[in-house]
Amino acid sequence: MKDADHSKGSPAKSQATDEYLLAITVGTRKPLNGTIRLAAYDPAWVSKFDVEARRIRDALSEKVLLLEHVGSTSVPELSAKPVIDMVLAVADSADEPSYVPPLEKRGYVLRIREPEWFEHRMLKSPGRDGNLHVFSAGCAEIDRMIEFRDRLRAHDDDRRLYEETKRELAARTWKYAQNYADAKSEVIGEILTRASGPEGRA
Repeated sequence: MKDADHSKGSPAKSQATDEYLLAITVGTRKPLNGTIRLAAYDPAWVSKFDVEARRIRDALSEKVLLLEHVGSTSVPELSAKPVIDMVLAVADSADEPSYVPPLEKRGYVLRIREPEWFEHRMLKSPGRDGNLHVFSAGCAEIDRMIEFRDRLRAHDDDRRLYEETKRELAARTWKYAQNYADAKSEVIGEILTRASGPEGRA
């Protein structure tokens, strides 16, 4: 799910090196050096998103231009790491003082800063069981995240393919969890290509 945003000149993002991961991390990044635990789909994940969404909207009010539940926990019947992924659009994600301090007061912690990739920021939720991805409004990556979610919700075959791929990859040993996420890029691209084709748009 990593393409260039040609409207802003952001470069395409390839699989992350150890050096890159350490450079974009705010604070200490601890290696995983293990496998990925996937949990069966839990309907409570929707409620967890709702709780976090209220917390975010209370913190930012009208600065929230878009807030969506994305990632595997947003797709019914799909197994996932039990971490709620959320995407937030603000006016300018590079303007951290406009949104990070209010979120920090609610317990969020800034963990990722990627100026060269859509000015992406990622904050961990207070319980550490949520990832809040922040982009500027209109960023192409937001559309891709939502399109992928909606494709998996609507197409059982693609959801099964994605789950099978995830399970195979999750069983491997990864130095960092991000390495596992990067390894899913090929199947994600395949599914998004179908979604954007003539049949996917029908």
